[in-house]
Amino acid sequence: MPKPLIISLLATLARQGRAVLLVGLALGIGTGLVLPDLAQALQVIIAPVVATLLFLAFLRLGPEGVRAGLAGWRGGVLGVLALQLALPVLAALVLRAAEVETALALGVILVLAAAPITGSPNLAIMSGASAPVALRQLVLGTLLLPATALPVFLLMPGLGPPAEVGAIVLRLLALIALACALGLGLRQSGIVRETRDSLAVIDGCATLLLAVIVIALMGAVGPALLEGLAIWPVFALVLVLGFGLQIATLLVLRDRLPGGQVAAFSQCAGNRNIALFLGVLPPALASDLFLFIGLYQIPMYLTPAVMGWLYARLRLQLA
Repeated sequence: MPKPLIISLLATLARQGRAVLLVGLALGIGTGLVLPDLAQALQVIIAPVVATLLFLAFLRLGPEGVRAGLAGWRGGVLGVLALQLALPVLAALVLRAAEVETALALGVILVLAAAPITGSPNLAIMSGASAPVALRQLVLGTLLLPATALPVFLLMPGLGPPAEVGAIVLRLLALIALACALGLGLRQSGIVRETRDSLAVIDGCATLLLAVIVIALMGAVGPALLEGLAIWPVFALVLVLGFGLQIATLLVLRDRLPGGQVAAFSQCAGNRNIALFLGVLPPALASDLFLFIGLYQIPMYLTPAVMGWLYARLRLQLA
């Protein structure tokens, strides 16, 4: 019996995920240039789409996947504390001492404070890195995010007094808890079973939503790139931030762990789910970050191609 058309289409999207995301980047830049009103209108869906993607990630994992993601948790927790707590706290202290309170500084700190993107295991598979390690860092980083974000947020300029910071963290905790409970609950109850078709539908929906959110986030990028030279230093900073974190982690860990694990750690270090914060930050503050986050998508989705090339040049043994 042939599969329903929708399942076949979503399965195709899942298989072509890498190409779909690159097309999404191109469409996002083009939409901002040709249909700026549409690009701006799409910004209102970013927060709910990010929440839906988090729900789909837990639905895809299921209870067994989460348990598998917690394997080797001690080293994983140390990695989370280093990347999501120590690094952003250091950056926040430096920027605070320098009295830098720009949206750009806020964006850098939020990148460092964020958990790995929900597509981390997929990026790992595309580039030959260890998908289980990427899964572990995704699960631990997301579950620990409210705890690691609180001290970072208290040090960040522009987020307001401690009561407002606490409210932001509580919204973040509620968002993660709701996505986790719904996703795992549907799997645990048997309403959604782990079959080839169900996983294809979940992966296809996630790929489609990732493309949509990239278009929404990239809407401001195209016009900004054409307006003048002011945006190009920001673009350079984003490239250094995304690829620099990956390369630095790679160099620090390459003699301590197997190559596939090092590659996965490095990808999780450089590709962070900063868009998740858009659903909990004050709207005025979130709107100031759209351009920065849009530019940040570029190194994120170029990771498999760029880092795969670097692994080969460094003769990193991934298998």
